[in-house]
Parts: sequence; structure tokens; C-alpha cells
Amino acid sequence: MLSSPHRILGLTLLALTVPCTAQQLQQRPPAVPAQPLAAPQQSPSAALALPSGTSLQVETLRRYPMRAGESIEGRLMHPLYANGKLVVAEGTQLHGTVVELEPDSGLRWRSRLHGDFTPFHTPRVRFDQLELPGGAQSIATSAVADGAPVLHLTTPGAAPHRSLIARQWAQARGRALDQFAFFTAPGKGERMLQLLYRQLPWHPERIAAHTAWSFELTAPLELPGAEAATTPPPAPAPLTGSAETWSVHALLLSELTSARAHPGDPVHALVVEPVYDRDRKLVVPQGATLVGKVTASRAARSLGRNGRLRFTFQQVQFPEGYNQPVQGSLAGAATQQTQNLSLDAEGTITPRNQASAIAPLLLSLLASRALDEDGNVYANNTVASNGFGLVGRIVGITAANRNLAAGLGGYAAALSFYENFLHNGRDVVFPKDTRIEIETTPLRAPVLTPAAQ
Repeated sequence: MLSSPHRILGLTLLALTVPCTAQQLQQRPPAVPAQPLAAPQQSPSAALALPSGTSLQVETLRRYPMRAGESIEGRLMHPLYANGKLVVAEGTQLHGTVVELEPDSGLRWRSRLHGDFTPFHTPRVRFDQLELPGGAQSIATSAVADGAPVLHLTTPGAAPHRSLIARQWAQARGRALDQFAFFTAPGKGERMLQLLYRQLPWHPERIAAHTAWSFELTAPLELPGAEAATTPPPAPAPLTGSAETWSVHALLLSELTSARAHPGDPVHALVVEPVYDRDRKLVVPQGATLVGKVTASRAARSLGRNGRLRFTFQQVQFPEGYNQPVQGSLAGAATQQTQNLSLDAEGTITPRNQASAIAPLLLSLLASRALDEDGNVYANNTVASNGFGLVGRIVGITAANRNLAAGLGGYAAALSFYENFLHNGRDVVFPKDTRIEIETTPLRAPVLTPAAQ
């Protein structure tokens, strides 16, 4: 029980509190009905776009006359991705024009040594229209003059160790098969025509079928109908358990050649197609960078000794800043067919050795026929005068001079000997934006985040 003073104090406080509370309730303004909240503005889905600098590889399917203003058509050799989404399919058609013809002084000089005085040119082309499912769309591209028939390199299986004699026999057998394929493989009609052209003192110029060009967009290309993904690709996680192999398609970010490369030089390549693992999880997003180095290089030397090049990759740098250690080597590439390169199981690239002792020896024997006193002089001169193309043969036959015919044949034999054995070898050249395929095995190491680095 509260004492009397405490009871009086409590009653007094209660009496003072009640009037104050009532006064506050009377002065509160009437409540204003709440306005309904507006729904958040949904940003429209952004259309995908290929950024400026995107590389495209285009291949023509038929031959075209070599003349400025000629309209040409080609197909996209590889699909294009934007934000990890396929936006332009492989085989999409493009339209372009031969902008101008540039003199090819190197080819002119070599051809004149063989009696061909055709004023050879290199076409500079520009593709300015892309055929999309919604219709043709104009594109802004650079004009390029690096067109050449394309050669697709792939690594063979691991070869057993063989002796020197066995390797030489395999090379000779390979050259024989290549020569046999010249007369049997598809397109032999075009090859026969080119063989005839090389005997003439002048012939029409053409852009060969299956010529490929690599060029870049000079302005972003908006792709209507394609929507960007609203969820960013997940960050790659370190793999556990058994390692698997990733096949990564990328473009070299700078030229790479055996003439200037040295072991240890850095190599960078831009990933152009997303890579998924066996569980269909994204492991290498488009836009990642492969980081590697040159592991072996040798420049071409005299006496027909060719160069060689090998490079590997040790790291994948992701656009978000993550790094994944990998172990990768070259498994394929698309290069100019004129280089005639080969790729072994270890990823070493070398030009094929085309030297042959048969051609100089055979031409020397034929040249000696002109000095043979037996037989018809015209028949002997026809067989002997192989130098300087059709012009040399006509001169050797009509002159009816054994010494002249033998001299023309000797010139052909000497030129063949020089081209097979004495001239400098060929270097391996991978221009910027060369398409490569890397077989990559992720290492059992944690993914390095920006904070951990």
C-alpha cells in the first residue's frame, strides 16, 4: 500500500496528464488519405550493339574480275556475339565493293622472272551491307587489302617418335600427296587455269574464290530485335575435381611473326565466343583476354631455312577483373593459304618445306636435249626451252638455235635451283585479328578477385 503522500502525488500527476493528452488529440489535423504509390518505371530493354572495332572475317564463294567498282558478295566465316548472346549467325551474307586496285610490286617482279608481264594488283575492298533476318542493314567498316585464300590449321594427334629417315620419308610422301591432290581435289579446273595463265606473257587478273578478308567496324552497329541480357554472366568459380578442356575462340590483339618474336614476349588474345563447361555454366565470357607468351621462335634464314613459332597461354583475365590460371596451347588457326603453314601436336607453327631436288634436276636434263645432235632440232628445242614461259618456248622453237634453246633451259634450271635451295626461307606471320582456337585446361588454383590481387 502506498503511503498517503505518494498517493496524493500520483493522483496529481494523473489529473495533469489527461487534459494534456486530450488537448493534443483535438489539435491533430484530419488524416490525409494516402496516395497510391506509382509503379517503378521499367527501363526499356536495350537493343544489343556491336561496338566499334569489332572484327569480322568474310569469305567470297566465287571468283570476281579484278577491277575497281566491282560488286562482291561474301559470307561471315564466324558468328558474332554481343554481351554473350549470339546476334549474327555464321554464314550471314555481306555485300561490298572493290574500292581501288593497288600495284603488287613483289608479285610483278617474281612473275617477270618467269616471263609473265601481267601488271598484278592487290584489291582494296570494303563491305558496307549486312543481310540480317529483318532486312539489309548498312555497316561502317574500314577498307582492307589483306585478302587471301584461307588455310585452316588443326593439330594432329600425338605423333610417335620417328627417326630422321622416317621423318624425311613422311615429308616426301606428304609432298607427293599434295601434288596428286592438285589434279584430283575439288577446284582442279581453276588450278589448271591458273597453271596455264602462268605460262602466258599476260593474262586477266581475278579475285580467287574463297578469298577471305578481315576488317573492323568503324562505328557501332545497332541490332534491332536483339535484346541485351538483364542478368550479368556469373563470375567464374574455381573448378574442383577432374580438369576439363575448354575450347576458346579468340583473336590476336597484335601481329605475331617469327621474324621479330623472341621467347618470353607477351601474347594477348581477345575471346570472341563465350565458353561453357560440361554443366552449361559460363566459365569464360566473351570479352575476356587470354594472356600468354612466346615459348619458341626462330626467324627464317638463308638457304631456304624456314622460321618457326610456338606460343602458349597461362591466364584468362575476365572483364570483371578476375584472373583464372590456365594451361593452353594452339589447337587451330585461320591463316593465309599462301603461307602454307603446318601445325604439329605441340602447337609449333612452321611453313611447309616445298624444296625439291627433282625439279632442278629434271630441267637440267631437258636443257641438255638441245645440245643432242640426234633427233630433230625443233623437237629437241621444244623440249629444252622451258625458261621464260611461253615467250621463251616460242623463241627457242622458231630460232632453231641449239645454244639459245639450251640457254633458256639452263636459265629455267638455275631459277628453279635458286627458288628451291638458295633463297631465304619463309617466316610465320599471324596478322592482327588472326582467328585462333586454344585448347585450355584450367589449373587447380583459386580465382583471383581484384581484392585478392
